Amino acid sequence: MKKAIFLLTAIVLLMASFKNADSEIKNKVVAKNFVHDILQTTSGEKLIDKSDCSSCHTKLETMIGPAYLEIAQKYKPTEKNINNLTTKIIKGGNGVWGTVPMAPHTTIKKEDAKKMVKYILAVKND
Repeated sequence: MKKAIFLLTAIVLLMASFKNADSEIKNKVVAKNFVHDILQTTSGEKLIDKSDCSSCHTKLETMIGPAYLEIAQKYKPTEKNINNLTTKIIKGGNGVWGTVPMAPHTTIKKEDAKKMVKYILAVKND
């Protein structure tokens, strides 16, 4: 009887340790993805600062184009929205925010435009 209880306890502890290991791995993956997203957001902000975006946009106030905050409020950061807005930066567009068209930025690489979009969609009203 003592052997059965000991064996059962050992099995339960072993199973619990695997569950904890799974949780630790999942937590590390989530943390790694969070750090990756933060770095992309920061690099997106730097790319925007180096571009001509500020001639039409600001973070909080509407100018010629919408504020980044307005864009972030309108679009959820889904993969579909990120891809659509990335294309809009590169190819330009019109009609969504009024009559003034957004000029195309054909020299911006797709990966860079995607980082810029991720930054814009992360803007919150501070």
